[in-house]
Amino acid sequence: MKKINDKYFIKSNNVDYNPSIESVLTADENIIWRGKPKRSSFILSAFFKFFFVALIWGLFDGFAIFTISSTIPELEWWLILILVIFFSLHLIPVWMWIASIITASKRQKMEEYAFTDKRIIIKNGLIGSNIQSIFYSSITSINLKIGLIEKMCKVGDLYITADTVKAIMEDITDPYFIYSQLQKIANDIKQDILYPNALRPEENPGYKTSYKGDINFKK
Repeated sequence: MKKINDKYFIKSNNVDYNPSIESVLTADENIIWRGKPKRSSFILSAFFKFFFVALIWGLFDGFAIFTISSTIPELEWWLILILVIFFSLHLIPVWMWIASIITASKRQKMEEYAFTDKRIIIKNGLIGSNIQSIFYSSITSINLKIGLIEKMCKVGDLYITADTVKAIMEDITDPYFIYSQLQKIANDIKQDILYPNALRPEENPGYKTSYKGDINFKK
């Protein structure tokens, strides 16, 4: 039985609360691609994401405030306080939309993606850092979405579904190329895992066989 290395859990005195992707790699792990969301598209997406909801919500509350203040010119101080508290809370969707725009620049700086020879790493966050790992063998689907803003900025969003997790890689440059290459990596790794240990090659040459089953879809 292989002995567990007791150095695995030796704690470093220097704790980095905004780690780079390199700092979470294992000793034998190599990055084969890395990228970030395109800044222009990321900020535009944050602006338009809830724009119409925030606009309608703000107009509705603005009309209500104008109506109350014009029909009842003199209000008791306690009633004004109640109205201020009510509308401050009622406008939370608008505050959230404004906050997402203000923080979009920092979130874009923090967000980073990498494909290694073992897994997909997604790093994001605002105050702290969230690092998500998706192993290729657990991936069940990869989908590409390109909306109007993404088309204008020549980017796309990758939606990755795995056995126990879902993740989004936003505003990726060269989306069709990255999409096709990620599908190929995931397929190659899965096919490599299907080899029994004794038959597994030193390197994975990829899944290059052709299907020649005797199936005819013509009626």
